[in-house]
Amino acid sequence: MMLDYSFEDWKSRAAALSFRNQAFIDGKFVDAVSGKTFDSINPATGEVLTPVAECDAADVDLAVAAARKSFEAGSWSRTAPGDRKAVLLKLADLIRENLEEMALLDSLDMGKLVTDAATIDAPGSAHFFQWYAEAIDKIYDEVAPTGPGDLALVSRVPLGVVGAVTPWNFPLDMATWKSAAALAAGNSVVLKPAEQSPLSALRLAELASEAGLPDGVLNVVPGFGHTAGQALGLHMDVDCLAFTGSTAIGKKFMEYSGQSNLKQVWPETGGKSPNLIFADCENLDAAADMAAFGIFFNQGEVCSANSRLYVERGVKDAFVEKMIARSEAMQPGDPLDPAAKMGAIVDEKQTENIMRFVEGGKKTANLVAGGARAYVDGKGCFVPPTIFDDVRHDDPLARDEIFGPVLSIIPFDTEDEAVTMANDSVYGLAASVWTDNLSRALRVSDKLFAGTVSVNTVDALSAQTPFGGMKQSGFGRDLSLHSFDKYTALKTTWIKYKA
Repeated sequence: MMLDYSFEDWKSRAAALSFRNQAFIDGKFVDAVSGKTFDSINPATGEVLTPVAECDAADVDLAVAAARKSFEAGSWSRTAPGDRKAVLLKLADLIRENLEEMALLDSLDMGKLVTDAATIDAPGSAHFFQWYAEAIDKIYDEVAPTGPGDLALVSRVPLGVVGAVTPWNFPLDMATWKSAAALAAGNSVVLKPAEQSPLSALRLAELASEAGLPDGVLNVVPGFGHTAGQALGLHMDVDCLAFTGSTAIGKKFMEYSGQSNLKQVWPETGGKSPNLIFADCENLDAAADMAAFGIFFNQGEVCSANSRLYVERGVKDAFVEKMIARSEAMQPGDPLDPAAKMGAIVDEKQTENIMRFVEGGKKTANLVAGGARAYVDGKGCFVPPTIFDDVRHDDPLARDEIFGPVLSIIPFDTEDEAVTMANDSVYGLAASVWTDNLSRALRVSDKLFAGTVSVNTVDALSAQTPFGGMKQSGFGRDLSLHSFDKYTALKTTWIKYKA
């Protein structure tokens, strides 16, 4: 079984990998038009994994043209729902058959634990493709109520060419969250993965072709945001742009839409999720376990990470001790080591950004765990679990998205105070509440302004429920049947007949 692999097993399998490092356009791997490449770097070691094609506007033009051609030819967009379903089910199976490789690609590329990638990310990608495949032939059109002699049909139709720009923290999963629903709806896709982690998206495109997806229906253009990403956002022949990333870049894509063809833009952006611990939560150990998971999982590089921990004052000191103990047990190590509890930060730039927040926090709050950059065998981008206690609510630690394993603990005295502080943020992606009082759970959940409120757990999600936020966390929604809303248009066909 894969989960029984040793550190040496994973290292030997990683050494045997070959990387797809060209763009994937119109069913073929091709070099960038410019011939340029950029290095994909393993953040755990600093070593170059492979040079990758550096796509820009010229490559995006080719990819969009291939996507448009395939869409208008109907090789995917006008096939029977059952046929599309069969291809995506085959793709799900192929991801499972190549689970080890997909997990290694994400682990090597962005530093996540290979055990997490093998048990969460890669299986999740297969599951989401399967789920959307199964949904294809269960979405019905409508017949509107009319008078005699009139038949009004309301159809859900694919938009055309969907651009998808995805982040580096969950490379395979985020590529899947965007492309699975868009493809299931009958669109053609041009995917621009984050430059820090393009490798699994390129392999995904190859597997999709193997599954039977027609040429040009899924294209992958690795490159930088200010070139390939911008070109996709400004392209006059892209009908929809789905984005997950920072709020600042989400705003840029909204601007690009206005500057070009008013394409639909669906941003899922930043977060600073609160976690409220009430004294009437009997199992504080379970709350502490999940609070640690909520901020330290994936090195804290999660848009919905529970980075603000509000604890009722009567249990705060005891809860802080629990959090310190859990942080000490979650120290980073080599991402390929099954014994490691945290992996590497994605790159040097992000590591330095996290440490700037940590150094600033040392001057304004009480550092109780972590606080220094770490190395594994003298190398790599590692930050251990870091906890600040008694953080002021106006401190950058409590206001800004750090996107790393940094937790801010803030005490509260009343329920209203906790809710007010939790809602006092420009973000509204997720929130958690811990209480054994059902009335309080419902009352507080109702008052929290967030796309997902998890009660007595953290960061709950599934294929069946929409994921997305409010306020400056954006209004894009991934997962669930609601995803079809952003990748389709409603078309009315009105027919007059002799009654």
